[in-house]
Amino acid sequence: MSARSPTPLEISSAEVPDGSLCSASVLEAPLGEAEAADLARVLGALADPVRLRLLSLVAARGEVCSCDLEAPLAKSQPTISHHTKVLADAGLVAGEHRGRWTWWRIVPDRLATVRRAPGG
Repeated sequence: MSARSPTPLEISSAEVPDGSLCSASVLEAPLGEAEAADLARVLGALADPVRLRLLSLVAARGEVCSCDLEAPLAKSQPTISHHTKVLADAGLVAGEHRGRWTWWRIVPDRLATVRRAPGG
């Protein structure tokens, strides 16, 4: 089994001595084509009110079962599955199957890289 290839955002990040990730913002250096496409995909995943709320629910709880997202989001399970897939494909959340359900958690390094991208 081969290792996952890093995304362009991960490639542009460099380890610094304290272990945190450091990456250039879009205001500090021009983005390459692949890096811009990856960032646009991630920002597109965030450009939906349901996904933003879903992400904030997962972040607030640390880890949350898909089954516990229906009531607060007032959405059906298929809709929640669609939105969690979009966030997972963008690398913002990771899921672990436990029995019938998937438990979701934030991917902190990916989210931190996205936070730095606008330069704010």
